[in-house]
Amino acid sequence: MRKRQISLPPTDATTSASVREALLARFAAIRAELELDEEFPPEVTAEAERVAAAPVDLPERDETAVPFFTMDPASSMDLDQAMHLERDGDGYRVRYAIADVPAFVAPGGAIDAEARRRGQTVYCPDKRLPLHPTVMSEGAASLLPGEVRPAFVWDMRLDAEGEGTSAEVYRAMVRSVERFDYVGVQEQVDAGIDDERWVLLGEVGEKRIRQEQLRGGASLPMPEQEVHLGEDGDFTLDFRPPRTVEEWNAQISLLTGMAAADMMLHARVGILRTMPEAEHNAVARFRRQAKALGAPWPAEQSYGDFLRSLDRTNPKHLALIYDATSLFRGAGYTPFDGDVPEQVEQAAVADAYAHVTAPLRRLVDRFGLVICEAISSGAEVPAWVREALPTLPATMKESDRRAGAAERMCADAVEAAVLHPRVGESFSAVVVDRDEKGLEVQLLDVPVVARATGEAELGATVDVRLESADVATGQVRFVVA
Repeated sequence: MRKRQISLPPTDATTSASVREALLARFAAIRAELELDEEFPPEVTAEAERVAAAPVDLPERDETAVPFFTMDPASSMDLDQAMHLERDGDGYRVRYAIADVPAFVAPGGAIDAEARRRGQTVYCPDKRLPLHPTVMSEGAASLLPGEVRPAFVWDMRLDAEGEGTSAEVYRAMVRSVERFDYVGVQEQVDAGIDDERWVLLGEVGEKRIRQEQLRGGASLPMPEQEVHLGEDGDFTLDFRPPRTVEEWNAQISLLTGMAAADMMLHARVGILRTMPEAEHNAVARFRRQAKALGAPWPAEQSYGDFLRSLDRTNPKHLALIYDATSLFRGAGYTPFDGDVPEQVEQAAVADAYAHVTAPLRRLVDRFGLVICEAISSGAEVPAWVREALPTLPATMKESDRRAGAAERMCADAVEAAVLHPRVGESFSAVVVDRDEKGLEVQLLDVPVVARATGEAELGATVDVRLESADVATGQVRFVVA
């Protein structure tokens, strides 16, 4: 599944209005087909309003004196994470506050039941379908600036090389003093603004990236797929590379997830995010695509180092990074209670890893946080958490399926809209895969991978003609010319 974030064009061109309306209709149809509810049942909304005014269980510890800050996309209101970094001798101290969702969600209550049904927040180009009612997820539980909020505080120490040396987690009341977005922080970093927060984030982020390289891991720097509207009313499709500060921020989350996994494995109870090594066929296909796009992958180079070597300002390289998700398949959740599972590693991380940093948007994180706080404080893991562990993998698998299908189907519709004005044209493409259903081709002038009918060898450069592009179904049809 190729995860895509898509921004829609504005509605300032009458020539494209009908296509845009067709897109919006398609997005609504996708949600209906996948049974993705946009509204919450009345009893869930009512409970959310009650707990937003009077949370279920607030922590007694006060850490509001710590000047936490948040960094998210500019439009985000469900702020899961806030951080504070400082020097600790020749190393670092990282405090990472994660929204305390359990303070608002009573086990067995209406919100809990609905969250287990939804599994996660689902993102479509035109709207977001949240895991929890917004009065909670964008209000009372969100780590908004200037507001005192309950949180799980991860207090982690790193040595001079960025390797974690200790970690504990405790519940506390916190206050974010300032909210930043990625664009603004990147502009400050690029301008050389003397802000110790960005100096420390850069140092820790780069050292954690180096630790990842040493482990043989490979974070996937996913580009954002952007749709633009030209003066002539035509759509164009581009990839925007992730910003450096986004990667630094992601490393803090990865650090926390690895610390969580270590705690769980030591206590022999928890739920890991696991993933096997990439399959041979997927690696071979990706090598063909890399060669086709002018970036051959040396046999002696790890895929992590190869991905890091790509030029993110090169559209073809960005398309390759985008399709690298074909190597990151088979991920799942592995619960355990008493015996450590045989498979504990997440191959892309190259270490054990657990999801604990996005409880406002992902169900499993709520349980992981409660487990780790109990382990860290020497308390018993609550029975309601232990009872849920065996059920979470199936719940999250179904949720991942529906969220992935929504993202994929919406992206297909956008690609059909972009290609719609070019029906009948021929494109240069490379055959990256072939099976009984036909060919899979990478277009060289447009960042699109599509199916095509006809005969050609794997890795061959061919001309394909666009026979149709149907926004209403999200289907495009190419034939080898």
